Amino acid sequence: VQLQASGGGLVQAGGSLRLSCAASGPIFSNNHMGWFRQAPGKEREFVAALTWRESNTRYVDSVKGRFTVSRDSAKNTVYLQMNKLKPEDTALYYCALRQAPVRTPLAPSGAFYDLWGQGTQVTVSS
Repeated sequence: VQLQASGGGLVQAGGSLRLSCAASGPIFSNNHMGWFRQAPGKEREFVAALTWRESNTRYVDSVKGRFTVSRDSAKNTVYLQMNKLKPEDTALYYCALRQAPVRTPLAPSGAFYDLWGQGTQVTVSS
């Protein structure tokens, strides 16, 4: 399985973008899908994650209330809807897949994820 992220771009502060991450093969019910970002000169940061079975979600505090992670099982695709964007959201955004044991909580660390897509750039101008 490969992951293909898309949807990044340049947007003004307060605007919205929707990122997509399409898997080339099936995503299984025990998988977790995560979004991470990395700004220049900074470490990779967890943004959001979702369990494929129940669509349980987890967010970093800085995006709560602004970003929403969701999935389309029929398309093997996970989305990140980003609203009220801020300049500090500017980063390269990555999607990732974790093959998690059953009933494993969502993990806010990239170390737990097994497969990564290429990044898609999000730039928010002030």
